[in-house]
Amino acid sequence: MFLITGATGNVGRPLVSALLAAGAPVRALTRRPADAGFPEGVEVAATEDLPMDGVTAVFLHPAVARGGAGPLLKKAVDHGVRRAVVLSSQAALDDDADNWIAVTHRDFERAVEASGLEWVFLRPGAFASNTLTWARTIRSQGVVRAPYGAAQVNPVHERDIAEVAARALLGDDLAGSAPVLTGPESLSQIDQARVIGEAIGRPVRFEELTPDEARAEMIGGHVPPAVADALLRMFADAVGRPAEASPDVARIMGRPARTFAQWTADHAADFR
Repeated sequence: MFLITGATGNVGRPLVSALLAAGAPVRALTRRPADAGFPEGVEVAATEDLPMDGVTAVFLHPAVARGGAGPLLKKAVDHGVRRAVVLSSQAALDDDADNWIAVTHRDFERAVEASGLEWVFLRPGAFASNTLTWARTIRSQGVVRAPYGAAQVNPVHERDIAEVAARALLGDDLAGSAPVLTGPESLSQIDQARVIGEAIGRPVRFEELTPDEARAEMIGGHVPPAVADALLRMFADAVGRPAEASPDVARIMGRPARTFAQWTADHAADFR
């Protein structure tokens, strides 16, 4: 049995689908089981219950470790779980003690290592799905308002993350590894707005916000100040710097990573 935390999220839902396609038994955790909408064959349970009976491997979304991962990991060990596949972040490679995102993911990884569980740490860079935060203003005004338009990222499709996660759960070849998962191309935020416009068939313009304006918007949208500050520093550091493409998706899956244009084609309806 494979236990999937964050099962209704951007990565969790396609991961459940990938495991089902492989004929694997899946227990999907969600805060609202009645609304999950999973297909027949998926066992659905409440996140707070964390049922681990019969589970051999677990996919750990970082949200389940809020407040400390210790009790969760002890429960996994006590129930004979063998492997944890952790949705971490490329930020874990940053040793900056002031980077809240990096520190949080590094601490989670270290807690999993200390638990004695076999592990795989998935370290995606920027999610292509992060641009869904632009959807409302693109739909209503055809505009993206964000800071650091020239900041470059290498957006990764959530299906690529999910398919690598499925490989990590189903097989042994990734045990003890920490693949970095990115898309195949570096794009500025301005470029991403343009590609979204191409997908929806109408131009999308980019309007630059100052860092202070962006910080106020993020905090007003319930982003914790430490997270807002970390994100703004990361974007500032990425201005004019091409984001390196990792070969790990292609190496693991035997095919190229999906492009941002492919992602926008999959999600065009969200922006129309």
